[in-house]
Amino acid sequence: MYAQRIGYIDLTTGRSRSQIVPEALREKFLGGRGIAMYLLYRLLPPHGDPLGPENPFIVSAGLLGGTIAPSSGRCDLAAKSPLTGFLGNSNMGGFLAPELRFAGFDHLVVTGRAEKPAYLWVHDGQIELRDASRIWGKDTCETPQAIRKELGDEDIKVMCIGPAGERLVRFANVITGLKNAAGRTGMGCVMGAKNLKAIAARGTGDLSIAHPRDALDLLQEFMGMIRENLIFRGMSVQGTAMFHDSTNLMGRLRIRNLQSNHDPEGSGLYANRLEPFATGKAACFGCPVHCRHQYILPEGPHKGAHMEGPEWSTIGGLGSELGIRRMEAVLVGNDLVNRYGMDSLETGSMIAWATELYEKGLIGDGQTGGLKLAWNNEEVLYRMIEMIARREGLGDILAEGPLRAIEKLGEPTRFYNLHVKGMSCLHTDERATPAMALGIAVASRGADHLRNRPGVDAATMPPDLAAKAFGFPIARDLHTYEGSGKTIRWHDLMYALTDALGVCKFQAFFMAPSAIGYEHYARIVRAIAGLDLSGRDLMEAAERICTIERLFNLREGLQRKDDFPPERYFAEPTPALGFPGFQNKKLDRERYERELDAYYEAHGWDRNGVPTPETLKRLGLDGEDLRPGKRG
Repeated sequence: MYAQRIGYIDLTTGRSRSQIVPEALREKFLGGRGIAMYLLYRLLPPHGDPLGPENPFIVSAGLLGGTIAPSSGRCDLAAKSPLTGFLGNSNMGGFLAPELRFAGFDHLVVTGRAEKPAYLWVHDGQIELRDASRIWGKDTCETPQAIRKELGDEDIKVMCIGPAGERLVRFANVITGLKNAAGRTGMGCVMGAKNLKAIAARGTGDLSIAHPRDALDLLQEFMGMIRENLIFRGMSVQGTAMFHDSTNLMGRLRIRNLQSNHDPEGSGLYANRLEPFATGKAACFGCPVHCRHQYILPEGPHKGAHMEGPEWSTIGGLGSELGIRRMEAVLVGNDLVNRYGMDSLETGSMIAWATELYEKGLIGDGQTGGLKLAWNNEEVLYRMIEMIARREGLGDILAEGPLRAIEKLGEPTRFYNLHVKGMSCLHTDERATPAMALGIAVASRGADHLRNRPGVDAATMPPDLAAKAFGFPIARDLHTYEGSGKTIRWHDLMYALTDALGVCKFQAFFMAPSAIGYEHYARIVRAIAGLDLSGRDLMEAAERICTIERLFNLREGLQRKDDFPPERYFAEPTPALGFPGFQNKKLDRERYERELDAYYEAHGWDRNGVPTPETLKRLGLDGEDLRPGKRG
């Protein structure tokens, strides 16, 4: 068994202290996203200002982070979102979370605001506040290099913001490494508001393992499961880009904002188009998959641009959403958004929205500064990325995110902005897939595919296998409403568990029936952390995490109406493109409402999505120590 420590840092005073995490809290919330949610709910006063000093910025390693558990490099960030006003939470891979643990801290809670630009230096049990004035203004590639040079250690791991975070772009992200991004909900904006440029970590400590021999045996077993799985083998070759091909062919892609769902000339964005630019593959801490492309552009006006990626969502956000069909353009866009430090999904979605408004005459040259917004225009993409990051002209409006931009550009623009809870929808079209539509709508941090999206393999499993795996029968037809509520709740829990353990969710059961599930995780938690928890116990911990997130959002004003997809999903059908079954589809409001009720009921929440007293008592969330605003 090993101790977990929380480091509390007040940027206003420059003081820090640490606290051991009680074992009872680990059993309830595990780590990573779980303990981050617990701390956020406790420490933030109700209705606190997301850009105010009282908003805690929380960095959280998973329970298994930095150990021999496969792919245990995930890092969770949490705060109140400046983009949505609700839960702010994002997750990134790489090596930062393990390095924090080697340096003696599992969690950091940063409050206050530094008087001048600063960064945190975390090393072997110590936390120092250092001057970042000389690196303020540098991009996310330059910043780590400058910090390593200053501290004289090339092995230092750094998470940082770019110019977008400094300028308080509400969807600014946090980057570690070349492209590991905590992209969603504006965590980079929170850092910028605190004058916090970066957190650097270096540790030489050890992580003890409760039962080393058992842990090694399990590692061998799980690595075998991962290497033999066809999906993971495909990802090791093509990365998440492999999903773009099938999404387009089926007719599930968001093209030109939402005007189409299939591009018959879209093969220029298929995964094999990355091959001419690829220079190798990379992986996060402890991962055998190596899903990250490394690339360089060998010629043309952007010759020499190099980065890692792009992910499936970036290809959609900076490609198909804008009608762009060349992989080179996406690679340049990926390089720009990563260096500036912005969420690629939000950036692409806001530009796509503005382009459709311009096309329909709802905005004109007066708002764009004479820039002619058009589909499949690569130079417009590059220019708009720069304008948003620098808050210039129309970019200053788009940098505010959906809710505030709609207010500035007028009510007629609302229908064309695709968001849930103030966070832009992803690059896919869920009008023909009710379970996925429900998933993006009820996701605790806003429109999302990384909170509960059911994998295709799980949705098409034979009924007997599905009933055994999930505990209830699920529909084999992706277009079926019935059972969506229970299915999404089950996936809520699986995603929450992986985020709390600090492992990559792409190797979890939801991706494939032969992947890692609850009982597997229980065995490795017991071997590594020494916690004697069953698979059912882990599922209950995940349920506790989802429920405390719900409590947080309810406290900040969430209502049932916020758990709906965009109105356009109900009013406008998909075109007659793609596979049969994905054509001429729109959501049915009455059937959606029934599945929303079923989703609430499966979680133990009432018809308004409020956890019942019985649920709170069963999960131990009715105690004194969980009252909001209580300080630790």
